Amino acid sequence: MTPTGAVRTFGAEQIIVSKTDLQGRITYANDVFVEVSGYTEVELLGQPHSLIRHPDMPRAVFQALWDTVAAGREIFAYVDNLAADGAHYWVLAHVTPSFGPGGRITGYHSNRRCPEPAAIRAVSGLYAQLREAEQQHGTGRAAVEAGSALLRQVLADRGQTYDQFVWQVISEAQGAAA
Repeated sequence: MTPTGAVRTFGAEQIIVSKTDLQGRITYANDVFVEVSGYTEVELLGQPHSLIRHPDMPRAVFQALWDTVAAGREIFAYVDNLAADGAHYWVLAHVTPSFGPGGRITGYHSNRRCPEPAAIRAVSGLYAQLREAEQQHGTGRAAVEAGSALLRQVLADRGQTYDQFVWQVISEAQGAAA
């Protein structure tokens, strides 16, 4: 899908919900996900969640996301998604592992809300820096490592983890909206 630059939003009361298996294939999509993504439920189920990945999203953010949930922890992340018609929509994603018998991770659950515009502005600068670092190394593993190294450095310079960065953005964006 080629991005059109059109922006899509959804209601503050709406929550996009999806579940995936361990490989990231979509096993559940709620009606809001179907509506906002522009795909049908049939088109979504069984597809990799990367189906909706916007090409401007830094790979380092997804690396951090997958590393965190694969380790059994939750993560909040700002993500720009790409709809079936080429429009894009930002989300504040809360992704958690789902556990089965014996505490084994069986899949992942994601709830996504529409972020405040101030939050999108706050993360866009960092994401642009990460993309630039990644683009200097092509599209493979070296690109992910370059973006991840820059993300770690930026966060270390701020004295924050990614979670702390996201919570700071949430707090400041809510303050700006009030």
